[in-house]
Amino acid sequence: MSEANGYSNRRHVFISHHHKDDSSVDAMTTLLQGAGCDIRNSSIRALRPENQERMKKGMVTDKTIRRWLRAKISWAGAVVVLIGKETHSRPWVNWEIKEAMRQGKRIVGVWEHGGRESDLPENLRKYGVAVVGWQSERILDAIDGKINNWYDPEGKQFPARQIPRAKC
Repeated sequence: MSEANGYSNRRHVFISHHHKDDSSVDAMTTLLQGAGCDIRNSSIRALRPENQERMKKGMVTDKTIRRWLRAKISWAGAVVVLIGKETHSRPWVNWEIKEAMRQGKRIVGVWEHGGRESDLPENLRKYGVAVVGWQSERILDAIDGKINNWYDPEGKQFPARQIPRAKC
């Protein structure tokens, strides 16, 4: 346990996200480290040049990606869905959430820092247990099962199935 905040130091998570939000994944990891938490993220980082090149050339099949993701999700204690502007439209994010549910993982959404008007992925609406804003204590409480409610990016609670929608 970290003496400063009462949290144990290490969390094994899988952070489901749109690859364009890789920098936000890094920022969340840094945020949680600042709260004394050692986050071990097992998600695949597609923006690494070598991964992008292999995927562009068709060297990595969907079957292979699903196998990698299943293993990485099984290693994690919880799945955190980083909710950005395009997350809801990403087929792999919805697949990861459904796989996490199949494996019995705790699934929590976290609004991207500064995020305001983002739709939630369909499978997060179906299988998520909590959605919280960009505050380290709330994220850790959601991962640990101390928060089971849904909050908008401003921190206002809403019923889990009344999802705020983006304005066009």
